[in-house]
Amino acid sequence: MTTHSSDLDPRTPVLVGVGQSAERIDDADYRALSAVDLAAEAARAALIDSGAGDRDVAGAIDTVAGIRQFEHSTPGAFPPLGSADNFPRAVAGRLGADPRRAVLEVVGGQGPQHLVNEFAATIAAGDAEVALLIGSEAISTAQHLAGSADQPDFTEHVGGQLEDRGRGLQGLMTRELLAAGLADPPSQYALFENARRAGLGASRAEYARAMGTLFAPFTSVAARNPYAAAPVQRSAEELTTVTESNRLIADPYPRFVVSRDKVNQGAAVLMMSVGAARRLGVAEDRWVFLHGHADLRERELLDRPDLSAYPAAVAAVRHALDVAGLDLDDITAFDLYSCFPIAVFAVCDGLGLAPDDPRGLTLTGGLPFFGGAGNNYSMHAVAEAVAVLRSAPGGYALVGANGGMLSKYSVGVYSTTPTPWRPDDSGRVQSTLDAAEVPGRTRYADGWATIETATVLYERSGSRRGVVIGRLESDGSRFVANTERGDDELLELLATGDPVGTRVFARSFGYGNRVTLTAERMAEFHPPRPPALREAYEHVLVRRDGHVLEVTINRPDARNSLHPEANAELDEIFDAYFADPELWVAILTGAGDKAFSAGNDLSHTASGGLPWTPKNGFAGLTSREHLPKPVIAAVNGYAMGGGLEIALACHLIVADENARFALSEVKVGLIAAAGGLVRLPRAVPPKLANEMILTGRRIDADEAASHGLVNRVVPAGTAMDGARKLAEEVLAGSPTSVRASLQFMGETAHIADPVEAVNHPSRVMDHLLVAEDTMEGIMAFTQKRPPQWKNR
Repeated sequence: MTTHSSDLDPRTPVLVGVGQSAERIDDADYRALSAVDLAAEAARAALIDSGAGDRDVAGAIDTVAGIRQFEHSTPGAFPPLGSADNFPRAVAGRLGADPRRAVLEVVGGQGPQHLVNEFAATIAAGDAEVALLIGSEAISTAQHLAGSADQPDFTEHVGGQLEDRGRGLQGLMTRELLAAGLADPPSQYALFENARRAGLGASRAEYARAMGTLFAPFTSVAARNPYAAAPVQRSAEELTTVTESNRLIADPYPRFVVSRDKVNQGAAVLMMSVGAARRLGVAEDRWVFLHGHADLRERELLDRPDLSAYPAAVAAVRHALDVAGLDLDDITAFDLYSCFPIAVFAVCDGLGLAPDDPRGLTLTGGLPFFGGAGNNYSMHAVAEAVAVLRSAPGGYALVGANGGMLSKYSVGVYSTTPTPWRPDDSGRVQSTLDAAEVPGRTRYADGWATIETATVLYERSGSRRGVVIGRLESDGSRFVANTERGDDELLELLATGDPVGTRVFARSFGYGNRVTLTAERMAEFHPPRPPALREAYEHVLVRRDGHVLEVTINRPDARNSLHPEANAELDEIFDAYFADPELWVAILTGAGDKAFSAGNDLSHTASGGLPWTPKNGFAGLTSREHLPKPVIAAVNGYAMGGGLEIALACHLIVADENARFALSEVKVGLIAAAGGLVRLPRAVPPKLANEMILTGRRIDADEAASHGLVNRVVPAGTAMDGARKLAEEVLAGSPTSVRASLQFMGETAHIADPVEAVNHPSRVMDHLLVAEDTMEGIMAFTQKRPPQWKNR
């Protein structure tokens, strides 16, 4: 049934104005505009585009929502030329607007379309009347002028209300992906792309032609677009032929098919209710309606059943069409997010849409050619869709906006044809997606496996490294791994062959998983090393005193905090200790008199070092499944954060009077994940543990002793003396019995019922029945002499 505009509820949302802005650093009239200025130019154009008086419209804006710039999207990133502290209000101020609500959206290319969907619903609900959506990037200018003598300062202190939604990066990055160096989009998208190539059974040459054929028409559109960052028409062959200027980024991507983020672009969309449009005098020929919409999310990368597909995007398109009451054939214009070929291919695959559909798949020219304006690309797509629909009223345009690593997808279906507001049911669709079976995954991969997908990452220097996602043969669990440096045979297979389905051998380390083609090759890279103590270590001091091993963290200038190299040495030392039958007790302390250990070396991490620990955990202790021989912590000063976690992992703690204990991770935005959150509540009263964990509160040695956290408190500067005395007392007992006691306690620690724990079947007693130390202990007792323990 045809809907007439006169029949519409006054709260029905409509898009009434769109605007874009852009400049290139080689333009004759290049002005070096800030992101705020670019967005303000686009917003001013959107107000003018509405056909109403721009001042009247500006005064009516009650909501302004901004897209987050890239320089505020990544942890650790900073704006090299400064930025506004309230981007939406900075733009609004340039227009003379003073909205009651300002919003800064989360990270992701889905953001612009999601904001359209969200604020259309907000307007329909009567909670807003006039909303301005804005976004911009000045990445090209920032890189061009940063460090120059006359660089501009884009800092603005605007203040005022701001609903900052944060980055919203949860689920987009995991420890496994970071350890494998998969921190950037090209590397992860390349894995999806190569999984698709393998699924199709296409050769490298065939797939390269397909990528070029897909994107060549995009370059033609970009070449005609005055806002494009790279308005150059290129052939399919030119796009995928590797040259000095079109170098490989990540197999199979040369530079020309990768999203271009060095842009200076802004875009804006003005939305309002039908009632407000009429009141402000916006002519109906400016109105564009949102007929259908959807917002869906994909699983984490390693949890996706099929790495070549994007079911959330396909479902989002289908649901938006359902809401609009349309079929795919009804759409007259498309803009499918095109950061990489797979982002388009996966949607086409799922919908049965031909990549060479005569309607075309881009309205702007696509992210590699028009420009990937940070998180804001799809704002430009919406602006182009509005212009296309106004020029040919009655048609339907579909905008598909992708965020993350094929992670989030928002869709809008637009037309000049009037329609009442139609709410979506994305929550129901999301529940169906979330109910799909998740493949098993493992952080530590060991044994034979099969390559599921892979890529090779290329540096400007010419160096390269391989990344593999595989499935273990033992249980089918999925893992991510790197190739070994110098493994040219496997690297060449990944770079030039058809690696998917190849059998590889995996081995796990604290810094990540590695794969080789054979177990023998893995042994060449990592020869078996019998556990033994070295003559010297770089970051640790070791001293043997009879049956006692004294281990000193030797980084006093860093308060004995631990970086990966120190952790690795401690792990090796404790491997040797537990394997050496002549060592019965270990004492761990810190050099100097200031600190036992200040925990993780945050300065090392802040300087760009990758924070990893051995598989056995912090100091080679906190994640060991079992410590079969006693370890005594001699706490001489601060045991902070990871330092306390190390002490908690030890069996006994001797503290000097100056010792201080704290889990201070919350003070630096971390958590005590190396055992502190588990062991401290079991070592002290729960309320005290909660307070220490949640506030970072420090306690001194006496308070620690009163709660049973430490065994003994000794005078300042005598922690090692106290620990040696305690070690002597342990050595007075049978080392066999000590080990057996530790083993039995470990076996029954998880058994809550005391009687069940006492009756736990264990081989401990069987071993003691035939142990020489058992007979020696009994005989020494009856003969009234000191026992001579043999540790057997």
